[in-house]
Amino acid sequence: MSNSSSMSEFLLLAFADTRELQLLHFALFLGIYLAALLGNGLILTAVAYDHRLHTPMYFFLLNLALLDLGCISTTVPKAMANSLWDTRAIFYEGCAAQVFFFVFLAGAEYCLLTVMAYDRYVAICKPLHYGNLLGSRACAQMAAAAWGTGFLYSVLHTASTFSLPLCQGNAVDQFFCEIPQILKLSCSDAYLREVVLLAVSLCLAFACFIFISFSYVQVFRAVLRMPSEQGRHKAFSTCFPHLAVFSLTLSTAMFAYLKPASISSPSLDLVVSFLYSVVPPAVNPLIYSMRNQELKDVLWTLFGYMLLQHQ
Repeated sequence: MSNSSSMSEFLLLAFADTRELQLLHFALFLGIYLAALLGNGLILTAVAYDHRLHTPMYFFLLNLALLDLGCISTTVPKAMANSLWDTRAIFYEGCAAQVFFFVFLAGAEYCLLTVMAYDRYVAICKPLHYGNLLGSRACAQMAAAAWGTGFLYSVLHTASTFSLPLCQGNAVDQFFCEIPQILKLSCSDAYLREVVLLAVSLCLAFACFIFISFSYVQVFRAVLRMPSEQGRHKAFSTCFPHLAVFSLTLSTAMFAYLKPASISSPSLDLVVSFLYSVVPPAVNPLIYSMRNQELKDVLWTLFGYMLLQHQ
């Protein structure tokens, strides 16, 4: 028997028993992590480098890249270190920090994706009002609201989760400190308070999904009226991946946090958490930005400049 006041560490899920498989998991996570660092780092560099990208859309993309970098850096490096050094331990304070920063950054990202859908709606459906509705001050306020909302939810969830008495051991059946797995260690009915808070949060996330879907429906209707087939193809090829990734992230997160314990299993929980915590930060740069010709042109210009400097 142990409780949260005396517990000094948690034990995260071990990916494999053999050293070879542990190193394979380390290599897999390292490849994904480096891809996320590269993709999001290129976005940050391009937007900061070229003043032509100092527009609302790229301002939001810059914020998204920052959130993705923070989100994947909260969970993956510790999992890589555990696989490399053949350990499972994470300090109690480190576990609380993981929960805080993951909820903070993921919550802010959901809000930001909602803002980005609104940006695309105004740009395509109300282009004449774009400058008035999405001026620099309005963009800064919306981005600040997204970050602030994520911070508020993170404080509430972290305080609620780590105020619970824990007496079911210290083994967390996940590769990072995930709230549902920590709640399984609780020994009192107080965990229902956090469950209710999670349910409310996910309902709000679903409301964001409804708003995003409505925005894209309006965008699709406007696009279908375009005389240019190339313009229609460009708009559809941009919006559909946005909606697909957000749908995947939200559905897997809702499943992870709201599923009944009767259908829970370590392998299923691992796959689901991987889909909502690791995949989006790695693929968002490809879906939201690297398909953008204007951004690619800036990056090629930047690479050419760097090559000339080294000659």
